[in-house]
This record gives sequence, C-alpha cells and structure tokens, in this order.
Amino acid sequence: MRGGNREGAGRKAVPDSKKKKNRNIYITDDFYSEIMDESLFLDGETTFSQRCIKLIEMGINSLSYKNAYRVSDRNHLSYNGVYKKSKELTFIDLFAGIGGIRKGFEDSDTKCVFSSEWDKYAAKTYEANYGEVPEGDITKIDEDDIPEHDVLLAGFPCQPFSNIGRREGFAHETQGTLFFDVLRILKKKRPKMFLLENVKGLLTNDKGNTFRIIMKNLNELDYSIFYKVLDAQNFGLPQRRERVVIVGFRDDLGVNEFEFPKGNPSKKVPINSILEHNPSGYSVSEHLQKSYLFKKDDGRPQLVDFNSTCQVNTLCASYHKIQRLTGTFVKDGETGIRMFSELELKRLMGFPDNFIVPVSRTQMYRQFGNSVAVPMMKEVASAMKKKYYDSLNIGK
Repeated sequence: MRGGNREGAGRKAVPDSKKKKNRNIYITDDFYSEIMDESLFLDGETTFSQRCIKLIEMGINSLSYKNAYRVSDRNHLSYNGVYKKSKELTFIDLFAGIGGIRKGFEDSDTKCVFSSEWDKYAAKTYEANYGEVPEGDITKIDEDDIPEHDVLLAGFPCQPFSNIGRREGFAHETQGTLFFDVLRILKKKRPKMFLLENVKGLLTNDKGNTFRIIMKNLNELDYSIFYKVLDAQNFGLPQRRERVVIVGFRDDLGVNEFEFPKGNPSKKVPINSILEHNPSGYSVSEHLQKSYLFKKDDGRPQLVDFNSTCQVNTLCASYHKIQRLTGTFVKDGETGIRMFSELELKRLMGFPDNFIVPVSRTQMYRQFGNSVAVPMMKEVASAMKKKYYDSLNIGK
C-alpha cells in the first residue's frame, strides 16, 4: 500500500498567503513586448506570468530592460530589495614580493586565490603577514594550474624584449621575459580586470620598444587598457616615487574610459612626520662617513632631520649598500647619521606599523625598496572597483 495514513505523508498544506491568485494587470502592447523580449535575461523564466513575477521581485524600475546585467557577471549580483554584491572579487597576486599591491587592493569584498613569489626571503615576509606561502617561480607554473579569478595583479620586472628575443630565438617577442608569463595567464584565464605596476623607466626602456610591445600584446587580448605615471608623494607618502600603472578591463564590460586618481598634490606629507627618535642599530659609522659618504666632490647624499619638511628621494632596493648619491639618511643616532629604521621604512611605503618583518636588515631594505606605494595602489584599486561595478549598473 502506497502513501497510507503515515504521519507526514502526502503534500503539505500551502499557507493561504503563499498561494498564487489571479490578479489583473493592464499594460500596453509595447510594454508587453519589452517584458517578453529575450534580450532581457531572466534566468529561465519564459511565460508572461513568470517574467512579471520575476521582474516585480527584482524591482522593475531599477532595471535597464535591454541590458539588465551581463550574464558573465551576474554571480556578483543578488536581490534583497536592491542590487548588491553577493560574491567576492577574486584576485591573484603575481611577482608578489611582500604583498604591496595586495595590501592596496585587498578589502572585505575581495579574496586572494593564488600568489606567486620566487624569492624565499620575500615569501617569508609574505607568509608572516598574509598567512599563506606563495607559490614559487611563475615561469614553472602551468596556467591551467592557476585558479579562475576576476582580477590579475602583477608588479612584473622591467626587462627589454628585443635583445632577449633575438639572442634566444624565441617564437614570441615577449618570451624569455616575465611579462610573457603575465600574458599567457591573461590569455588563458581571461580575468575581468588586471592591474600592473612598474618603474617609470619602463616607458623609455630600450628606446620605448619595451613599452610598445607590452601595449601591443595587451591590446591584442581584447581589453580596454589605460596607463599613467603616478607619484607616491601625491598619495600621502613623504617620498618621490614615480611608477607607471597599467589597468585593463575586459572588453565585454564596456569600459571605454578610466580616470586615474590624482591623490592630493596640494597636501604633501613631510618627511619629519614619520621619523622616530634615535632608533637603535641604524647608525652609519664615522669611518664610512669620512671615507665614502662625504669624501668625493661629485655630490652629497640627501640628509634630513626632525625639521625637514621635504619629500625624500625614491627608496631603492640597494639602499642597504648606503647609496652615496641617491640615498637619504637621517641626522640622528650614535654617530650623527643613520639609515631609515624599520618603522620608518613601513611609513615611507604606506605599510601599517604592525607589518611583520621576519628577515635580516639587508633583506628588509631590499624588500621595501622593491615594493609599491600602498596608498597609491589602494586609490587605483578603488577607482577600478567602482568602474567595474558601475559597468554592471549596480554601483558599489
């Protein structure tokens, strides 16, 4: 015997408030055609009744009927009275270093799904701060093994293409450089956006040929691409640090223009605002001062003190070598002149004071000198996210 009088058997009673009832609605033929138009994506709703119910639920007045939202991006949308994000933007962090670009891009609405850094010391700092060990050499990682992602971040090294290509006889003009790895991942994974950062010299490297090849190859991938040179001193850091920033939006997003943030050039931060008094262990010996820093007549290092209101020279990865003509030193400490302290390095680059540095002094200077201006990246990332969500007609 089937069914029977078992407890709970049969259909459950539908509450009266949940029962569908006949309602009359009077609309024009044109409006009916709009509702039934197949270009209005309604996720499988085919009948007039189904489509009306769906449209009412979603808020018909908030839709742009012909292009409500792109099918490829609808997993970033949900309805709860209004449109909102329902899924984090995922990103990958290539040539991650100590995570400077990530620090600027990452927020509560984003999630890193992959990172790569070949230097073991930088990877150690990365792990200490982000709780994950980056994958190693990106040239040895197959693009198929990289997770799907919405955004690609990369601060790839500046390398000329022409000499390498001719010397090695590569089939592709970018092969043999690390930009080739950025390119192959973009081709395979087709993320919605990318953010690339490099030194200003990228624009003139190899008489401009390097940058020309980069832009040519990026344009062939069907992205809308924008670039600009930005300076860290306009973004709240007491350091002159010009970098070229390249952003790209996949063509189907329909992004035809992008305005880079300008920062606040009229309100620069002075170097004395980040200095700490007499930190231990950073002094330059008197012997080195006499025999090297101030011995020659072809220039002097930049010296600052607690009254200095300037923005200092660019922090370089070779700062630990006590660069005589490009380095900046503080009039302070046991010998009267010292190098920047760990805390000052963090503040120079826009990292939080509690950023963990688990490596030697030499590695510390290299890592911060190779990193990015975090506040600058943060503003670029915010502009990118806003443009992306605006392209979906939902705002942030």
